Amino acid sequence: MSAWNRSGLWWTLAGIGAVAIAKVWTNKRRAIDFHDKTVIITGGSRGLGLELARAFAEEGAHVAICARDEDELERARQDLRMRGHDIFTYACDITSKLQAEQFVAAVGQVLGPVDVLVNNAGTIIVGPLEHMTEGDFRETMESNFWSAFTMVNAVLPQMRARKSGRIVNVTSFGGKVAVPHLAPYSVSKFAFVGYSEGLRAELLKDDIYVTTICPGLIRTGSPRNAFFKGQNEKEYTVFKISDSIPLLTIAADDCAREIIDACRLGEAERVLTLPAKLATVIHGFVPGLITDAFAWANTFLPEPGGIGDQRTVGKASETALSESVLTRLTDEAAVKNNEL
Repeated sequence: MSAWNRSGLWWTLAGIGAVAIAKVWTNKRRAIDFHDKTVIITGGSRGLGLELARAFAEEGAHVAICARDEDELERARQDLRMRGHDIFTYACDITSKLQAEQFVAAVGQVLGPVDVLVNNAGTIIVGPLEHMTEGDFRETMESNFWSAFTMVNAVLPQMRARKSGRIVNVTSFGGKVAVPHLAPYSVSKFAFVGYSEGLRAELLKDDIYVTTICPGLIRTGSPRNAFFKGQNEKEYTVFKISDSIPLLTIAADDCAREIIDACRLGEAERVLTLPAKLATVIHGFVPGLITDAFAWANTFLPEPGGIGDQRTVGKASETALSESVLTRLTDEAAVKNNEL
């Protein structure tokens, strides 16, 4: 190796080292302690939202959760109470601007100004494009995008006034790469990712750190409460089995800890699960490769038919396979995370 090449190599290594050191130093400087911080989690009554509530409570935060179902909220409150934590619950529909603002105001009165907002609420509709209606796209946008938009606007004035705050947007790998049979979901998550990245760019000047979370499949137990169209039993079986594969998915409690860590450090983005990370990187370099791979995978998914444009929930679509040993991890997660 020539002296010139050796010199170039050393300068490259030195540059990499400098970047790594700078990143560690920056993370330490902006890292926060959640003790006594007020944390709002939307969709916190079950699934990942409930795991996040447990994890933030363990960090000593004052936790507030919301959901539409009062019974679910009460079960979540009892779950946290049995673990030694008292949380604030509020039944509302955050696709309504008025109800979202009332929720944030109530949290302020009971717990104090919001330090951390976690936009976690959302819905999933599974089925072939042939059975997805304009209403499905609009509803999913309302639930997965506009509700987060509304919540951000509800907390921003107080965060800007204090020049402090954290916003965590739980988007999806499906917001990076469009996934077959999840068209409305992917569209809403793509919009959410773009919004979240734009927020970070414009709010850093106010010392408000926005973190975009893009998980792959999470074992929350949520397939039971997702919506299915077309050949609903087949769609549900494929979805639930995929959601249960250990090496391709992440446990909900592990996912919650990753999200809290990313929020603590004020990271711009964190992609979770190895398949999601690999597909995201490949898609960035060779977009057509992943898209065409999904097109091939789509040929193995259920054809249109069944209940057609109608929809039903997963728990009404059980089959022998969806209740077999292949889905044990998802069933266990459903019991643990209030999804039954």
